[in-house]
Amino acid sequence: MMQSKTEAPLVAVVVPCFNEEAVVDETASRLTEVLRCLMGEGVIAHGSFLCFVDDGSRDGTWSRIDRLHRNLSHIKGLRLSRNFGHQNALLAGLIKVKDRCECAITIDADLQHDEQAIALFVEKYRAGADLVFGVRKDRCGDPIFKKIASLAFYNLMRVLGGNVVKNHADFRLVGRKALDALAFYGEANLFLRGIFATMGFRVEYVAFDVKDRLAGDSKYSLGKMISLALNGITSFSVVPLRIVSLVGCVLFVVSVGMSGYILYVAIIQQKAVPGWASTVLPLYLLGGVQLLSIGLIGEYLGRVYAEVKGRPRYIVDAEIF
Repeated sequence: MMQSKTEAPLVAVVVPCFNEEAVVDETASRLTEVLRCLMGEGVIAHGSFLCFVDDGSRDGTWSRIDRLHRNLSHIKGLRLSRNFGHQNALLAGLIKVKDRCECAITIDADLQHDEQAIALFVEKYRAGADLVFGVRKDRCGDPIFKKIASLAFYNLMRVLGGNVVKNHADFRLVGRKALDALAFYGEANLFLRGIFATMGFRVEYVAFDVKDRLAGDSKYSLGKMISLALNGITSFSVVPLRIVSLVGCVLFVVSVGMSGYILYVAIIQQKAVPGWASTVLPLYLLGGVQLLSIGLIGEYLGRVYAEVKGRPRYIVDAEIF
C-alpha cells in the first residue's frame, strides 16, 4: 500500500536541449506557467524551478538559456562541454538537481510531451508513487517507419526479457528515493528507461497525448535511435548471446549429422557425386552465422570496453544556478 506525501514537494523540471534555439523561449514560458499555476494551487512548493541542460549545442541555445536566467531566477542552466547524448544530458541534469529538490520531472525541449500532464505526475507522487512514467496514448502522428521501428523495439525487448514500459519515452517524475539510487548506477552505456523500470520502487503511469513540435526538426536521428536501442538490448539482456550459443549447438549437431551421412554415402554406398551446392551452400550458411555471431559478440565487447575505461559520462562546461 502506498503511503501518501502530505506536503507539497519542491519540484525541478529537467529539460535536455540540443540545438533547440528555436523553441527554448516558448518552452520556458509554457513550463513556467505550469509551475506558477501549481505553486499557486499549493500542489508544489514555492521555489520549484526549471533546469535546462545544453548538450553541446552549436547554435544559440545556451545564450538564450543564460538570458532567461537573468530575467527569471527560477530558470537554471547546465552546459556540457560537447554533445554527450540525450541520456547523458538527462543524467547530468538529474544528478545536478537531486540535492536541490524532492522530485524531478524530465521532459523534452520540443514539448511534444504534454506539459499539462505534470500536474497528474505530482498528484501520483503525492499519493505515494516513487516513479511516475508518462505513456503515450497513441503514435498516430509518427512517421510509419518510426512507428514500426518503435513497435519492433518494444516487442524485441519483451522477448529478450528486458523490462521496459511500452510507449514510455523520457517523460517521467523521479522521486527522492529513485534520485538517490540513480547516483549508484555507473554504467557508461546509459538506457534510463530500463534503469528506472528495474529499480523496484513504486511506479504509477500517466497517459498523455503527443503534440507537434513547437518548431524545427527532431534532433533524434535514425543513428541515435539505433544506438539507444542497442544500449537497451545489450545493457539489460544477455539473451542474444545465448541465442548465438544455441544456434552454434544446433549447427554443430546438423554438421555432425551431415558428415555422418556423407561418409555413409561415400564409404558404404559408394555413390558420392561431387556437387557445387553441397559444398558452397554450407560454407555460405556457416560463414554468415559466424560473421553474425562475431558482430553480436563485438557489440557486447565494445560496450564492456567502454565501461572498463571508466571515462566520464559527461563534462560540465558551465552552470547558472
